[in-house]
Amino acid sequence: MKRFQLGQLKWLYLSFIIIGLDQLSKYIAVNNLNPYEPVPFFRGFNWMLAYNRGAAFSFLDSAGGWQQWVFNGIAFIVSLVLIRWMAMMKTQEKWLAIACSFIIGGAIGNVIDRLIQAKVTDFIDWYYGQYHWPTFNIADSFIFLGAALFIFDTWIHPQQPQDNKIDEVNDEKIG
Repeated sequence: MKRFQLGQLKWLYLSFIIIGLDQLSKYIAVNNLNPYEPVPFFRGFNWMLAYNRGAAFSFLDSAGGWQQWVFNGIAFIVSLVLIRWMAMMKTQEKWLAIACSFIIGGAIGNVIDRLIQAKVTDFIDWYYGQYHWPTFNIADSFIFLGAALFIFDTWIHPQQPQDNKIDEVNDEKIG
């Protein structure tokens, strides 16, 4: 009987911290900002409350509502897959587990918004001159950081091919 592995699940506490920070920051934004009215913070950065019914960059924002269930389903499935993967990770895969925790926390932070208010709250507005990056939030930031950390860790620690068990058995028979 196979016993349950904990692997790198200890890093999931980061997901809960991210969810808490995300929801707190959105609460503060909703209660202190007027929708679509930028509040300058420093050159190139505004606080601006905005809402998004779609995905990144307002993809499918006006699709009629079905997209929210699809995005929530994707986020839920990806989170479950990442949690399962974290359970199988080895001790030395710490940064990979942290990357997964960042992605899970960000994904669930946005799922909470979609479930409660049928839209995601955004409030960070970066710009250069007249060119604005799409408004985003803390959850989006951690999804990005997690993906970047994942890519960086994969680049720094490329996976070594697993030894084939058949070859091991054949080697034992020969030797």
